[in-house]
Amino acid sequence: MKVPLTVSDFLDRAELVYGDRVGIVDEPDQPAASWDSLTWGEVAGRARAQAAGLDALGIGRGERVAVVSHNAARLYTGFWGVSGWGRILVPINFRLSAAEISYIVEHSGASVLLIDPELEDSLKGVEAKHRFVIGAEADEALLRFDAEPEPWTEADEDATATINYTSGTTARPKGVQLTHRNVWINATTFAMHMQVSDRDTYLHTLPMFHCNGWGMTYAMAGLGATNVVIRKIDGAEILRRVEQHGVTLMCCAPAVVAAVLDAAAEWDGPVPGAGTTRVVVAGAPPPTRTIERVETELGWQLNQIYGLTETSPLLTISRPRAEWDELSPGERAVKLSRAGSPSLGTQIRIDAHGEILARSNTVMDGYWEQPDATEAAIEVFDDGSSWFHTGDGGTMDDEGYLSISDRKKDVIITGGENVSSIEVEDALFSHPAVAEAAVIGVPSERWGETVKGLVVLAEGQTATEAELIEHCRGRLAHYKCPTSVEVRGELARTATGKLQKFKLRTPYWEGQEKQVG
Repeated sequence: MKVPLTVSDFLDRAELVYGDRVGIVDEPDQPAASWDSLTWGEVAGRARAQAAGLDALGIGRGERVAVVSHNAARLYTGFWGVSGWGRILVPINFRLSAAEISYIVEHSGASVLLIDPELEDSLKGVEAKHRFVIGAEADEALLRFDAEPEPWTEADEDATATINYTSGTTARPKGVQLTHRNVWINATTFAMHMQVSDRDTYLHTLPMFHCNGWGMTYAMAGLGATNVVIRKIDGAEILRRVEQHGVTLMCCAPAVVAAVLDAAAEWDGPVPGAGTTRVVVAGAPPPTRTIERVETELGWQLNQIYGLTETSPLLTISRPRAEWDELSPGERAVKLSRAGSPSLGTQIRIDAHGEILARSNTVMDGYWEQPDATEAAIEVFDDGSSWFHTGDGGTMDDEGYLSISDRKKDVIITGGENVSSIEVEDALFSHPAVAEAAVIGVPSERWGETVKGLVVLAEGQTATEAELIEHCRGRLAHYKCPTSVEVRGELARTATGKLQKFKLRTPYWEGQEKQVG
């Protein structure tokens, strides 16, 4: 017997087994009316109502519904209200500029666009056939409690569940098609490795748009855990939510952990969650000292994963092992600083060029409407096996643990966000005084790495660092903009004129074992 694996499985079980339990606690301080606390039965009811509303709009199976939103119970419910009935959810990074969001909406062909009320003014020019502001307007238009949704009679685990746009080596983001099978296996495998249970309370410190909250959105429902939504990230507020709700698990970028550590230093009384809270980090390898401080100053358990949006994202996981119990916190931190061992069902190998290749059921179906990019990313070898090119360099040690050494794609990961260096170079080049530009990632204690611009000015032209940064801020999402710019006489290039970014990066990374933050 083969039963299709679809996202509906997670919410169906939550409603059946945990229908009367609180499934999600919405953010109380938001521009739309908060949904407060919803039971799993109520979450399922609102997902059905949304699916019925999309039926009424005439949105067919396979059509795309784009959502630009901060973390919210409405966005969470959409993971089922859209995908659970055969449509495709496109969760968009709310930090992007209007031009970037407009491109994604147009490229994905979204029929429906839902916009966070905080972004209504800045995104006025972004259009779709059906456009709603999240809150009362969208609720009235899309939540049809008076009708049952049309069933997805030919449910297919190989159908696309979500399209998640990610910045890569090109200036334009690529749409990663994740199938129901991809996200199902990722969620269950991740939950198993993290020993998630119905006794957990999960805090959404990770944006839900980030690779579907790394899959924990689905996992929490399937196992009946309680979700707590947080809209704006602040270290002290995270500690307050941990204390208020008894949070036992969260996922985030290392920069968020750093903010919590800073807040804990000012906290009056015992640190909330000491001895009970697990935190999972990814997006950039956390410094060993940070890992040690999480254990010694917070009393939390730190775990690390490695992966990409293209892999749903889980590829490897690093967790404290029983064999390390007798080690000192510092020694244990060194062990945990590795990207981890392959997750169940994942194969990792390092090719002759030092690039990490992966083979797993969590690897994407492909890039939306970009077959050439898909073919370049997923290589079929002579033995018939397919392997995904991560673009990262790394090594595997004798214990079967992967360490990331450098990033072969020109992508900078700052605070957990992907930044295309080419896109930032384009912004710098658009300044009339700039003749040449190169953008690299340099170490940052707070963000893992941060964006640095290196420019050669045109003859007779002048421009200050502040002017160039402000020029970029007028064209890009602010997190993508350089935090520093250096003016140089020339930039290192090959004989054919190609920028030698490894030479440009080297002086900033001297003394570091890794060429990534």
